Amino acid sequence: MKFWLSCAVMTLVVFALAMSGINEYLFFAGFVILQFIILATAWNILGGYAGYVNFGVPAFVAVGAYTAVVLFKAIQAPLIVQIIGGGILAGALGLGVGLLTLKLRGIFFSIATVAVVFILETVVMNWRYVGGATGLQLTRPTDFWIFDSYTRMLFFVMGLLAIGAVAIARYIQDSYLGQGLRAVRDSEEAAECSGVPTLKIKLIACTVSGALMGIAGAPMPMYLSYIEPTSTFNLSYSISALGMPIIGGTSHWLGPLIGAILLGTIQQVVTVTISSELNVLVVGVLLVLFVVLAPEGVLGLVKKWKQSSK
Repeated sequence: MKFWLSCAVMTLVVFALAMSGINEYLFFAGFVILQFIILATAWNILGGYAGYVNFGVPAFVAVGAYTAVVLFKAIQAPLIVQIIGGGILAGALGLGVGLLTLKLRGIFFSIATVAVVFILETVVMNWRYVGGATGLQLTRPTDFWIFDSYTRMLFFVMGLLAIGAVAIARYIQDSYLGQGLRAVRDSEEAAECSGVPTLKIKLIACTVSGALMGIAGAPMPMYLSYIEPTSTFNLSYSISALGMPIIGGTSHWLGPLIGAILLGTIQQVVTVTISSELNVLVVGVLLVLFVVLAPEGVLGLVKKWKQSSK
């Protein structure tokens, strides 16, 4: 009950911020941080709970983004339809990738997911309808709902999506599915011997994870007013989606949220004050520090601090 009340409060906070008179740039930066929250949470459903490291994040983000572009270009679909369409197709991709790759384990699964990125990027680069390799310029609709700008509306929508993604991750963690995924992470052979339908729950996790990543990518074309394959299929999405849960802690739904807010905020500050080119360096340095000094992330540090203070 407390969690759902917190979700309601956060929804009101996001709405109040979107309606406030604060600087417009904060909504651009806030959009990215909220997108990071969704990507980190989505990655952790398969990578953290089940231990299957997915490097194919850009493929799912791009499917969501390009589905939104096709829907907008073909039928002038509103944003909500673009998001639903992107989530459905990215979820279908997750199911397909899962059927083909989830029998692989360890590094072999990770390599297979990277291959998906390059295959889809090649397809999009040769698809003229969505701009091909040169990209496509988009004109934002003039309908801002009740907000003063399209950026504020996108910020509010992404806030709702982030809250929904965290709620889904929390539900999965406490459900039978979450227990099964943790059993797979600890020992897949033992889980199978105990009667856990390992392939089924991994497919569900892969589908849900993919759908959430697609949802995170769908509003991006309108956020940028432009889309092209090189940046959309950028492997930095994989690095960030992997790094944020590790920094926050992969064992709990709260870990990716903490990691995304921390890393996303640092990256935005670095972008404004120094250079956006240093973002990957920031992720790399933080990853090394946390892997060496705090392998269980921020949540692990808090847990140790509580134990030592007793």
